[in-house]
Parts: sequence; structure tokens; C-alpha cells
Amino acid sequence: MFDVQSIREDFPILEKGVIYLDSAASSLTPEQVVLKEMEFYREYRANVERGVHRFSRMASEEYEKAHEEIARFIGAPGVENLALLSNTTEGINLVANSLDWSKEDKIVNTVIEHHSNFITWLRVRQRHGTKLEVVRSTPEGFFDLADFEKAIDDSTKLVAVTHVSNVLGCIVPIKEICEIAHEHGAKMLVDGAQGVPHIHTDVMDSKVDFLAFSGHKMLGPTGSGGLYIAEAELASTEPLCIGGGTIADVSLDDYVLAVPPMKFEAGTPNIAQVIGLGEACRYLNRVGMDNVEKWDLKLANRLIEGLTEIEGVEVYGPKDPRQRVGLATFNIGDMNPHDVALTLDTEYNIAVRSGHHCALPLIKELFNLKEGNARASTYIYNTLEEIDALVSAVEEIARD
Repeated sequence: MFDVQSIREDFPILEKGVIYLDSAASSLTPEQVVLKEMEFYREYRANVERGVHRFSRMASEEYEKAHEEIARFIGAPGVENLALLSNTTEGINLVANSLDWSKEDKIVNTVIEHHSNFITWLRVRQRHGTKLEVVRSTPEGFFDLADFEKAIDDSTKLVAVTHVSNVLGCIVPIKEICEIAHEHGAKMLVDGAQGVPHIHTDVMDSKVDFLAFSGHKMLGPTGSGGLYIAEAELASTEPLCIGGGTIADVSLDDYVLAVPPMKFEAGTPNIAQVIGLGEACRYLNRVGMDNVEKWDLKLANRLIEGLTEIEGVEVYGPKDPRQRVGLATFNIGDMNPHDVALTLDTEYNIAVRSGHHCALPLIKELFNLKEGNARASTYIYNTLEEIDALVSAVEEIARD
């Protein structure tokens, strides 16, 4: 049974009276995750996989448990398939720097990508002469799979696509795109920054080769995230960094890397953050991702319906809430979106994002918006009454 009021009790920050609608940028963190991080610092503060003393053993045990919890959360077959990194961006860059690129290779990307899953591939093109083809969507964020079938050919090495747009909220059919990629021998990388927090994730079902995600968007700490690596790619995928903790043996002339995931986690890792992310996954599992999706749909329904009915307000992305997560970008007439966000904050105690949302190609190509737009994004701690408060505030601002 989903009880939003009970969930809100786990987020003391909400007692400040702010309506927080910026979870697409970074979610709030429940007390259980905060306390789990504090447990590390208070009870067994030590480095992991290094010492035999009790603090190190306890820290290592909790660190390993977190790997197991996070791997289960995304449906990975084992911890060896999961490199725990700092965020989605690091995961994407690890893949980009690991693959052996040539001028004959092609990367297929889309117009709706976050910069992290776009400029990374522009740099590959600049460095190696690799071809980059960008598939375009409709203004609502819908793709014609025939465009992917046309773009992906036998020279395609990688297809890199977001699961959910951080601007339009639209849900991309990654499973179907992955099938097309694999038919041509291409690898599939998914930017799961917005998808993993909101949609039940099963990497074995989608059959993706790589999935990058961020902990701070799914109730976890900042500085936490991960990269799923499919079994077939484990041996060929190189670490972004090597050093302490990544080796099995070293001589004066050579080194042998440790088995995954250790070979991907160089130096002292973000121990407290990883342990905290493991606790965040436990929290979301207790809530149930099916419940997360259902509540997301209710909030999206109220959000889209409310905003689209206001005269002078333009809402971007799918009109059908079933085709998006609880996220809506909008503009009020000719108002600068930063002014909209500042007014909502100072006069109504509502926190939203404004600007280009690190997705300039989308903003330029699909809408030609000089200043971008405002974005309200929800999560499990938001209520229908908070959405009503936002809609009422936007209506007042638009009327004035």
C-alpha cells in the first residue's frame, strides 16, 4: 500500500515548507539513507578491501552488500557486472574511452540527449574521425523506429540513447532500439539517469550492453552512481582509471587487472556514498517500483492536465501522461523562465528548475527557445495537493 504521507515523514527537509519539484536535477534523500551514511562514519570508518582490522572488515562487508543490493535493483546478474562510479556522466565516459574507435565506425545518438550523452560522442568524433548520426524526434519526443533502422547499419559500433528525456519526460523505447542495434552487431548504451529512478529496470530483459545511472536522482547520495556492463563486454571494457585496488598483480614490467567490479573502481572509492546508495535501493524496493510508477502517473496526470489548461502557458513533451514520467517543462507567455522559477521560489515556496537543462541541441533544434523553459519534476514524496499549488501559482503568474 503506497502512503505518500508516511513517505514524507522520512524526509525532514520537507518540514521547511518548500514544495520541492526539482527531483529530475537531484532528488531529496530519506533519513534512512542519511543515517546509513552516518553509520559508516560513526561505527566503522575505514578503507575497504585493504585491511584486516575489524573496521576495515565491517566497511568492506557493507560496501559489498551495497553492490549486491544495487545490482539486484537494476536486474544485473551479479556484482561483477556493476561498476560503482560517481554518476551517469562518468559511466558514459568510461564506455567512450574504453572502446577502440576508427574512422569507419559510426555512433547513433538522438536529438533529445542530455549533454553527457551527446558531447561525449562529439569528442569521440573529433578525436577519432568516427561518424555520428543523430536521430530526430517529434516535438513531443516520439521516435519513428524506422529512423533507427535507417540510421543503424553494419558500420555502427554504438547506439547511445536516453531512457527518459530530462526535458520532455518522454519514455524512449530502448528495448526495441536495442534489438535493431544488435541485429547489426552494434552495442547499446542507455543513459538511465531519469529512467532508473522512475521505471522498473531490468537490464537482462532489455538486453542493453551498458546502462549508466546516478544515485543522487534516486534518493541516494551525491557522488554515487553506476555502470552496468553486460557479460559479453566485461573482458573488453577498460577502466577509466587504474591504480590502487584495480590490480591482481604488478611487476616492474607489467600489471594484471583485478576481476570486475574491482578493476573499474580505482583508488579509495566513495565508500559512504555507495553504502548510502545501497540503502536507497532498499528503500525504493520497500516502496515497490510498481507503486513508484503508479504514483508517478497520478502526479503526471495532474501536472499535465493542470498546466495545459492555463491560458498563455505552453507545455512541452507528450500530452498523454502515460507516455512520460512526472516531469513537465513549460513557459509562461514571453516571461524569462528564470524569472518564472525565481517567482515560484520567492513568492510561492515552490522549487523548480529553469534554463536549457543541459540539453541545448533539443532546446535549439525542436523549439528554438533562447532561454529554455521552466521544469517541474516530481518524485514519491510529492502530493497531488502540491501539484495543485504549482498549477494555481502558475495560473496567477500567467494572469498577472
